[in-house]
Amino acid sequence: MTADLSIVVPTFNESANIEALIERVSIALEGLSWEMIVVDDDSPDGTADVAKAIARHDGRVRCIRRVNRRGLSGACVEGILSSSAPFVAVMDADLQHDETLLLPMYRSVRSGAADIAVGSRYSTGNAVATGFSSLRARISRCGTALAKRILGITCTDPMSGFFMLRRDIFDPLAPRLAESGYKILADILASSSRPLRIAEFGFEFRPRRAGQSKFDARIVLDFLGLLINKLSNGRIPVRFASFALVGASGVLVHLVALQIARLALTAPLSYHRDVFAASQAAATFVAMTTNFFVNNAVTYRDSRIQGAPHLLRALLAFHLVCALGAVANVSVATSLYDMTGRWLAPAIAGVVMGSIWNFTLSSFFVWKRS
Repeated sequence: MTADLSIVVPTFNESANIEALIERVSIALEGLSWEMIVVDDDSPDGTADVAKAIARHDGRVRCIRRVNRRGLSGACVEGILSSSAPFVAVMDADLQHDETLLLPMYRSVRSGAADIAVGSRYSTGNAVATGFSSLRARISRCGTALAKRILGITCTDPMSGFFMLRRDIFDPLAPRLAESGYKILADILASSSRPLRIAEFGFEFRPRRAGQSKFDARIVLDFLGLLINKLSNGRIPVRFASFALVGASGVLVHLVALQIARLALTAPLSYHRDVFAASQAAATFVAMTTNFFVNNAVTYRDSRIQGAPHLLRALLAFHLVCALGAVANVSVATSLYDMTGRWLAPAIAGVVMGSIWNFTLSSFFVWKRS
């Protein structure tokens, strides 16, 4: 018998919370036909094993274990598409969401009063600080303001990971949603060809009971990539946007390294063309190495290279495939320096030239993904 409601729970290292989550949902949805789909990104703490052990004696629970794939958005899309229920919800496994809202959210979308129901941390002035650090709360509010202003979203909490909607609304949107990233609700709201009627249910964001928060700089970078993707009407993929943002941060690394090299090389010598060329080469090497490690951790985390020997080989390959780009970088920058006598603009022009090669060649020859 098909469930009336599917609850998709994306997980990574949440083994300590799964059993308690299922118990709480069982109480909150007593009398309703529901299922829970745990979509686990191959957690090293055995989250998938815990979910499957529960599924063996509770037919409402099933688990999808994803291997060599990462990202909350992709996990949510995969979990929702695996369901045949007419209504689907997404919630976290960390017990920070209020499961007692599931039933009123369900009634709202089932009655047709709303297209999508959102568990909002802001709709009634709720203080999210109980579940957030002060820094994370500020970043969350900033991201919410950006999403509302840039994407034209009216929801008070487009960054929420707790929402419910009808399948007939989600299915046409699925091909337009980014597989990477963490803010799937903002993606759904921005991807819809028509404004969705939103019912908001305020709740207090609970402190995490066990495990560690997944919030870090990667989520911020993914969110900025999503904004770029939506502003370009999907023409710029989130992965490319992420790579470009990493490259942009590499500009700062490059300029700092360049200035340090210039100061080091000009201490005993008068400043001249050869000093600039040597400094530009050193700065290019430092920025390229930094970009490799950041992209490995963020842009290509679903095919992340691990282990010292593999990392070393990949780093060497990264430098080799980008060698022509580095030569072009130094040549262009040095030529412009000869013409202008200035160092900032030539340095940036050289970085842009090298970045084109870095993205194209590394995608094919280092991480073997486009």
